[in-house]
Amino acid sequence: MSDDNDNFMPETASPENPQAMELAVLDALRAENADLKDRLLRALADAENTRRRAEREKLDASQYAISKFARDMLTIGDNFARALDALPPEALADADPKIKGVIEGIEATERQLLQALERHGVKPIETENAKFDPNLHQAIAEVPGNGKPGGTIVDVMQTGYVIGDRLLRPSMVTVARKEAPEGTPRVDTQA
Repeated sequence: MSDDNDNFMPETASPENPQAMELAVLDALRAENADLKDRLLRALADAENTRRRAEREKLDASQYAISKFARDMLTIGDNFARALDALPPEALADADPKIKGVIEGIEATERQLLQALERHGVKPIETENAKFDPNLHQAIAEVPGNGKPGGTIVDVMQTGYVIGDRLLRPSMVTVARKEAPEGTPRVDTQA
């Protein structure tokens, strides 16, 4: 049976020189120790990275799990808004008290829906006097600015929403056209 130190014996060491043999074994053990330390540190770092990734995925799952449901609820909210917009204010003023009650019920339901969504992290995108941002807005038309600088949102066709820090639905907007300087002929890029 061979001694465990035979595995560490370099070719230059010989049984006649025990000090060289001990130094060679010691160097080999130090190298193996350094290798094992390196492996241990890498394994610990990998375990920590895995733990952090799992934590982040768990947080994302809890924060964004309602995204699909929230999109469906936004469609319902859009229908409430369309129903309310279809009735001009002067018609509401002259309406039968029962009709007014129905309209007030629709308004209250829309408010409650939006408040419930907001409690769960779904918030509308602010577009009042905002510059067009392709990360938050979807431009559906470019229109004369009527005094607004080019690239500014003129009108919102559909409100956009974010959930947490993620886009849930972009705002559908019209954007002010950049005005050409006086005397410059306008070239229409649409064919």
